[in-house]
Amino acid sequence: MYVYLHTKSSEHMTIGNFELNNIYNIDCVEGMKLLPDNCIDLVITSPPYDDLRDYNGYKFDYQKIANQLYRVIKEGGIVVWIVGDKIKNGNKSLTSFKQALFFQEIGFNVHDVMIYQKKNTPFMRLNAYTNCYEFMFIFAKGKPNTFNPLKTKTVRNGVEKLVANKKSDGINKKVVGELKKEKTLTNIWDYAVGLGGSTNDKIAFEHTAIFPEKLANDHIMSWTNENDIVFDPMSGSGTTCKMAKINNRKFLGMEISKEYTELSIKRLKLLEHQLF
Repeated sequence: MYVYLHTKSSEHMTIGNFELNNIYNIDCVEGMKLLPDNCIDLVITSPPYDDLRDYNGYKFDYQKIANQLYRVIKEGGIVVWIVGDKIKNGNKSLTSFKQALFFQEIGFNVHDVMIYQKKNTPFMRLNAYTNCYEFMFIFAKGKPNTFNPLKTKTVRNGVEKLVANKKSDGINKKVVGELKKEKTLTNIWDYAVGLGGSTNDKIAFEHTAIFPEKLANDHIMSWTNENDIVFDPMSGSGTTCKMAKINNRKFLGMEISKEYTELSIKRLKLLEHQLF
């Protein structure tokens, strides 16, 4: 088992057999067995699915991963599970829904089904509309402990007559009310992908499938507070861990590939030069 310490903090905190603010080269199922129950605030991860990428020859058992995640996540903790579906012979696999239903079966609440929309996807189909999204399933262990809703400016604001108490007769009844200057975002989030979109770290693209830094950032800000513990059991190029560090969260990463573990450490070392 390889461990790469990259934090410059003199404060060393541990959970189970692991020191926080590190990424470990280990199979996450075996790694999570070494964590105590109810110790993680937030998980953000994107597992390989449907063999769409050759993940250095490794395979993943999502059921074993899900069971361990349920054990280690705190009551009120959140798992953000980013996944899509393979299209073969014109037929979608629906792997995403199969996995979501399993999470629900073992005790998670499906708190939300969000969409990660890619602004500049190049993948076009001849006889169907261009697929431009993946699901972001928000699994909660009970009622979420934290929700810091991200906001956007409203087109209109101020006092005006607003539709209220519309019933089955379809008649609009209006009352004087106030439109706020901001409103909570919808559950469809769109991001540019590729260099300059997902990240400016060129080395990150040595990994075959990365998700945008801002996506990880937005979930971290939504579901955690400072000093909470953010965990990525399939940390890949280290995006989740990087954004946790930037936002003053403690983090832990596990990655089965030694190559990708070393890649993520390079990214975090680049970040240290920027932060210190």
